Amino acid sequence: MKDYKAFSVHMGKAKCAVDLGDGSERGEYVNQDYILHKLGRPHRSISLMYCYYPLDEQFPARISEAMKDAEVAFQWDYPYDDYFPYKGGLNGNTEGEPFTCMRDIRRHGQDVTLTITIDPNVSDDHLTAIAKDLRPFGRMMLRINHEATGNWFSFTKRATYQQIADFYCRFNRILKEHAPNVSTILCIGGIEDLNATEIVMEKEFAQAVRETDIWSVDKYMALHWGWPYDVALKGAVPKNFSRSRVADVYALTKMSYRRFTELNGGETKPMVMSEFNADGDVTGPYEQADMVRDFCDLLKYDPEQWFSGFTFYQFRDRGRLGLEIEDPNYPDCGIEQPVMKTYKEIIHDDFFKPEMTTGDEISFPVKLRWGGSEDAEGIEIPIHLDEAPQFFELRFEDDSNLMIELGGKWFYKSPKVKTLDLMSVFFENPIEPPEEMTLRIFAPPATGENDLTLEDGLTNAYQTIEKLPDIRIEYGPVE
Repeated sequence: MKDYKAFSVHMGKAKCAVDLGDGSERGEYVNQDYILHKLGRPHRSISLMYCYYPLDEQFPARISEAMKDAEVAFQWDYPYDDYFPYKGGLNGNTEGEPFTCMRDIRRHGQDVTLTITIDPNVSDDHLTAIAKDLRPFGRMMLRINHEATGNWFSFTKRATYQQIADFYCRFNRILKEHAPNVSTILCIGGIEDLNATEIVMEKEFAQAVRETDIWSVDKYMALHWGWPYDVALKGAVPKNFSRSRVADVYALTKMSYRRFTELNGGETKPMVMSEFNADGDVTGPYEQADMVRDFCDLLKYDPEQWFSGFTFYQFRDRGRLGLEIEDPNYPDCGIEQPVMKTYKEIIHDDFFKPEMTTGDEISFPVKLRWGGSEDAEGIEIPIHLDEAPQFFELRFEDDSNLMIELGGKWFYKSPKVKTLDLMSVFFENPIEPPEEMTLRIFAPPATGENDLTLEDGLTNAYQTIEKLPDIRIEYGPVE
């Protein structure tokens, strides 16, 4: 076996991070192995959507299943929101959802963004229990009662908007005490008119703007909100869909960020878009892809670089808000849409990829640190290829849990895997040898959870790598 030199490498923030929604009222959770194979790289974060209404008699059942015979004419006409029920909290446990999904996400080198709509009438005991649930999951983000200035979610019908804003601040403070590893996302309307100077319900939410960790608005450049109870048709009355100019959506988002900053005494915070897309129900499949690219081009070429990241909503959708449409005959199968190719090109652009910084040469064994998808210490191995390989595989003797990158394409190695074939790198992007490539290895936690007995276990996980895997490269057929 050839001896390879190894160097330390740090994975840091992208100029603009990309996150991905995976499951909601409109689609089921898709496992991270499938998504990684389809898109070729992990995301900064995967967004999950759940609800917590423990004071309701139907909970913890999913409300659309508990009331499957109810007369419903709008997605949010049920007593509480038709998201997957959050099975933790007071009198709950962390064996089921969303924790099974959260572990899957973190094993695959991604952070978790958890959206929870919560009854604002629950006691502090409920909120403290949720905070304690989230302690082992590293540097995750929590979006509490999103789109809070709207009127469709159940929590907006159970409290005044001032009470909803106060509830946000109350939960935020509990999280800071019991789960300081969790960053909070405030998702409200922001500025919604090009002539406006204030955010929607500014008086009620000004304190929440100051106390949250991250600011967010949800922006659909086109949306059919009547789905699935009607069809978006030209001339439809009532008109349950809309479409905006890409430039206007960009301008309103930036205006919201500036106003949030003013409300925060001039101090900036990360600004994200927690749900972003153009609805193919309105635009059709081709203009949907064009609008997504146009918005990302505005981000990329804006010299201010004021925006921290967006979440594409979502991977697989029963309507037309997904990179795939769920096959109605077989829900586990997706039908790829044109926006998939566009999105894949976007997320493989250097502007949207994490920054890699090479350090000093290292010797083994080496202890790798996983702080999260924007702060991880790994291994980097320069690879020289004399010809285009016919075989390129890694062989392991240990039960390590690894994320591995070669030529911009990422692979997952679970603890049970002993041989990993990397040849698909060359199927998609043939090389012109001789070629210098870089193999990178990172070690997210194998269980998906951090070891809280460690001094810094709330925010860091560690894995010791005894030696490099055997790297098998062959330039021709075996015989």
